Amino acid sequence: MEACAQGVRRALLAANVDSEVIVVDDGSRDGTADQANRYMASIANYRLIQIPHKGKGGALQAGVAASSGQFVFLADADWSMPPEQIVRFLPPRLSDFDLAIANRELSGSERHGEPQYRHLLGRVFNRWVQLAVLKGIQDSQCGFKCIRGELARRLFPQIQTQGWAFDVELLALAKRDGAKLVQQPIDWDFNADSRIRPWRHAPQMALDVLRIRNRLR
Repeated sequence: MEACAQGVRRALLAANVDSEVIVVDDGSRDGTADQANRYMASIANYRLIQIPHKGKGGALQAGVAASSGQFVFLADADWSMPPEQIVRFLPPRLSDFDLAIANRELSGSERHGEPQYRHLLGRVFNRWVQLAVLKGIQDSQCGFKCIRGELARRLFPQIQTQGWAFDVELLALAKRDGAKLVQQPIDWDFNADSRIRPWRHAPQMALDVLRIRNRLR
């Protein structure tokens, strides 16, 4: 959590705008909430929200519902993207967009330390995602996304997927809504401690994508 807090501070310093920081504790039992308060209490406009365990989707929905900003920036807690690269998603660097998503496959992106099998599994899943619902979106699963606040607070309550395919439904709803999606290159460091386990989660994620396609037809 200390590293997460340091990442938040670096991102806020780089962004240099009035901000609110919302941390959602998804029913953890390992002292995460206490650690968040310990390391982030000194950050201006910091809030901790605690909810029963629902998964990634439920946590993000709770955080967005509590937000009030012009933009909502979603970030992985481990800051696998250099925090300073938040400026790639915000005005004046980027202005003509409704939803900007990090794309680790774009020219200009760099991936560090990722095992080849993980990259291959990700490409296979993305192929299914593009065939099913998101043609042209090369990296739906990267956790770094910037959304206009009004759009986020309108779309997030509509999302039914609570697991790791949450991002797919978010982007599919945004496209259906006519939102302008922009894909941005980033540098990205693989974290072996990531909570997602491809062999365990991939079948459910693939099934969730099929359900998303059927719901949005």
